[in-house]
Amino acid sequence: MRAIRSVLPKAVRKRIIFGFGIALLLIVLGFGVTLYSYQQYREASSEITDSQQVINRLTRVLSLITDVETSERGYVASSGDGNYLKAFDAAVPQFPKEFEKIRELVADHHQQSQNLDSLIRRIDIKLVTARQLIDAMKNRVPISIVRSYMWLGMTHMDQVRKVLTDMNTLEQEKFDRFSQAAEDSFLNTLIGIFTVSLLTLITLIVSYNLLENELNTRQMSENQLRAYEDELQEKIQLLEVSNEELERFAFVASHDMQEPLRKIQSFGYLLRDRHQQGLSEEGVMYLNKILQSAERMSKMIKDLLNFSRISNKQEPFRMVRLGDVVQGILTDQELKIKAAGARFEIGSLAAIEAVQSQMDHLFSNLISNALKFTKPNEPPLITIQGRTVDGDAYDELIPGKRYYRITVSDNGIGFHEKYLDHIFKIFQRLHGKTTYEGTGIGLAICKRIVYNHKGLITAQSQPGVGSTFIIILPEKTDPVCSRQCSNSRNQCIYS
Repeated sequence: MRAIRSVLPKAVRKRIIFGFGIALLLIVLGFGVTLYSYQQYREASSEITDSQQVINRLTRVLSLITDVETSERGYVASSGDGNYLKAFDAAVPQFPKEFEKIRELVADHHQQSQNLDSLIRRIDIKLVTARQLIDAMKNRVPISIVRSYMWLGMTHMDQVRKVLTDMNTLEQEKFDRFSQAAEDSFLNTLIGIFTVSLLTLITLIVSYNLLENELNTRQMSENQLRAYEDELQEKIQLLEVSNEELERFAFVASHDMQEPLRKIQSFGYLLRDRHQQGLSEEGVMYLNKILQSAERMSKMIKDLLNFSRISNKQEPFRMVRLGDVVQGILTDQELKIKAAGARFEIGSLAAIEAVQSQMDHLFSNLISNALKFTKPNEPPLITIQGRTVDGDAYDELIPGKRYYRITVSDNGIGFHEKYLDHIFKIFQRLHGKTTYEGTGIGLAICKRIVYNHKGLITAQSQPGVGSTFIIILPEKTDPVCSRQCSNSRNQCIYS
């Protein structure tokens, strides 16, 4: 502003200030109109989506009751062929789920809720009649009684169709009404944006013409800086897309591998259980090796899926009581703890802002490791403590920010600290798979969880003495970043 005052006459300065003031007012007005129209459009779109789901659910109910009717008639026409009842048996259990979904969708619609109650009653009556007809056929009652049941069933079916038609009609009317409202809102939004944008453009062009000569050099510098910024942003986006694709590939690949692996395990167990007597001792040994390898592969895939989900699945932060998390893990692993004769010493653990499911994974892996890497003939002793620390105490953390330091110590076999970086890498093991079971992913998952929470994880250990894993997590997330980046990737949402 000082530069403008020094080079522009007072009258020109007033016109420029007035022009930019008008432009700002138009932008605010346009933003308000657009926000209002968008809100209307979003509400109408939500109603449209609900109506479409209700129509789809009603169509599904009609299909199911038609299957019941067809199965019932086929059973009668075939003089009691049980194959016709398969569709009947498959359809009946699905009605409650469909009714529950429809009730959720029409909860705010009194007329539709009443129609749904009527539909449920009529379908229940129809099913009772159908079962009576089927029982009559099974008991070989006179044909006149069978025909009476069939006539009743047809009557009830017509009543069901009528209620379904009424509900579909109401939903279609609602769908058409809100579709028109959404279309009108969208059109009004376009008109408002266009009008305000045109007026703003005219105002800015006039103001720009007054400034063009005086600010040409500055504008060129800003354009160059903006070009550099856009280039940098583009490279950041490309890197993020690449990381997302890699994580998605790992998730999909691991997920798709589970199905053939399950078949290998299923057929392997069938072969062992049903035909073990026909196999030689060497064949049984080979079969057991196949099953053991399949089991290890299954665990590895599950761990890999968990590793991938930590990055792909965005969950909200909330207050998590770490003491409750630990107690839940101890309850889940109660049998393993009793088998190992392990003893736990757990101090008072605070509540922090974190992702509940990830805290469960974190402590589950750490406690499982402590129970796994134990010394022979010595009961495990596992100690879990926590205390508040300041970020100034660690170079990797933010100075002045409060963190919570958690330690998980054991009296197990320990390891050389020269392998400290090695143990947190995926698929890295310090021991052979025949010595200690595992996939080499658990600590990598721990590191990923702590990284997502913008924390720090490390360990201290001595061979034959035991290990202490140190986890430092923020007590609270950054509220500013969470508001600004809630729709971006983990590095923002987990600030």
